Amino acid sequence: MPRIVSLISSATEIVHALGQSPNQVGRSHECDFPPNVTALPVCTKPTIDIHADSREIDRSVKQRVRNALSVYEVFDEVLERLQPTHILTQTQCEVCAVSLRDVERSVASRLASRPAIVSLSPNSIADVWEDFRRVARSLDIAEHGESVVASLQARLCAISEKARAANRRQRVACIEWIEPLMAAGNWTPELIEMAGGVNLFGEAGRHSPWMSWEQLLASDPEVIVISPCGFDLERIRAEMYWLTDRAEWASLHAVRNGRVYLADGNQYFNRPGPRLVETLRILAEILDPNEFEPTLENSAWEKLSP
Repeated sequence: MPRIVSLISSATEIVHALGQSPNQVGRSHECDFPPNVTALPVCTKPTIDIHADSREIDRSVKQRVRNALSVYEVFDEVLERLQPTHILTQTQCEVCAVSLRDVERSVASRLASRPAIVSLSPNSIADVWEDFRRVARSLDIAEHGESVVASLQARLCAISEKARAANRRQRVACIEWIEPLMAAGNWTPELIEMAGGVNLFGEAGRHSPWMSWEQLLASDPEVIVISPCGFDLERIRAEMYWLTDRAEWASLHAVRNGRVYLADGNQYFNRPGPRLVETLRILAEILDPNEFEPTLENSAWEKLSP
């Protein structure tokens, strides 16, 4: 039987979707879904203060990257004890999760179990499906992987077809970091379009870009979705002052019309795994509440209070 260590939360969710949870023996410090995964040994930790505010986190990350230092530490002694046959990591972002380079620096390559290093690279929705297939192939369940992908694709298509039928085409700015401003890229622009919106910032399949206040003001979006990477609703609420305290904030069309929404960037928007389906549902509920019952409101998203 395989012994799987997942060092990225989205990969843990992929393992679960493929029915391989009983074979997972270790996790990253960020892996928290499904809830029973939290009982597994933790194999990593951040090297920065993740409880600092947005500006300080950004400063700390940039400083470590500038000095060619990792944002994460892999616990060699835990890997030695677990002797995994498979280690799941990623090459998409060295800031967002433990990377392939982090694993290569660790003891993983010298383990007696000679684990297969499965590196995921989700830059687009199509890439996410390929990551499912990559994990499934490594575990010799390729056919089952195709079945899971087909089911998830069908669910996405059903939501998208219903959302696009409304043909309202609202202009949407999705913000992935609050201070400094960063727009959501990668798969999020695709999801916005699938939900019937017009994405204003970030390109599908490309890394999330920094943006300026001048750009945000010039675009004057009809809808603003705030979904910082790694932040839940409570954390977003606590840091909204970076936006709301600025004099320009009140002049935005979305703000004047009460169309600013907070969305869980930790559990949904920034986890390229099976719950991208729920992320699309969140966007559909926000953009067209008449067609989509707000089943995820208050748990996964909420309207910004005046």
